[in-house]
Amino acid sequence: MAATKTAKSPEKTDGKTLTATLRKSPIGAKPSVKATVQSLGFRKMNQTRELPDNPAVRGMLKAGDFLVAVEGEPYLRPERSRYKIWRSRSDKKHKRGN
Repeated sequence: MAATKTAKSPEKTDGKTLTATLRKSPIGAKPSVKATVQSLGFRKMNQTRELPDNPAVRGMLKAGDFLVAVEGEPYLRPERSRYKIWRSRSDKKHKRGN
């Protein structure tokens, strides 16, 4: 028998998709979150993707929920104080009188 090549058919989903948009840059995020955002297919800011609605994709979106907005769910942009570690300035130099 001759082997014939067949085109790969896309996975059958029940027509359920999620629309997700990358709202915040993953530059300062942890490497695991950066990799998750990249594996979701996001390359640019404000890029919108149609993703299949399954538990794997939902888990990936939950991991990067502070970066990605999902249509139909409220997106709360993180405030600076939530992820920035504030440190007080050293006052040693000022105590010396310099």
